[in-house]
Amino acid sequence: MMVAGLGCTQNTRAMAVLATLDAVLEAQGFARDDLAMLATVPAKKDEPGLVEAAEILGIPLAVPDDTQLKAADSRGLTRSEASLAATGLGSASEAAALAACGTQARLLAPRLVQDGVTCALAVSGDDE
Repeated sequence: MMVAGLGCTQNTRAMAVLATLDAVLEAQGFARDDLAMLATVPAKKDEPGLVEAAEILGIPLAVPDDTQLKAADSRGLTRSEASLAATGLGSASEAAALAACGTQARLLAPRLVQDGVTCALAVSGDDE
C-alpha cells in the first residue's frame, strides 16, 4: 500500500496539491494510480485543496489521530522548525503518510516542498 502524506498553506488550491503530488510520484517512479489514499493532520482535515484533491483522485483522505502521528514522527526523515511550531511534528506530511500506512511503513524519500504544499510518500512494510 502507498500513502501520500500532505500538508499545505491555508487555501491552497487542489491543482497545486496535485502538481506537488505528481512531482513526488514521478521522482519515485510511480503514478497516481499507485496511491491507496492521501493523509494529513487533524488541523488540515477540512482544507479545501486537500479534500478536493482526494475527490479528484477518487481515494480517501485519511486523518490519523495525534497519538498515531506522534508515534510515526520518530520514523520521519525531516525536521522542520516551521512544522514543529505549527504541529509539534518534525514533518507533518511525513508523519501523516507513515501513520496512515501502518506501523511497519517506511518513507520512500524526504518530503518535497513546492508551492505551499508538502508531500511525502510512504509504503507499508510488506512492500519491500
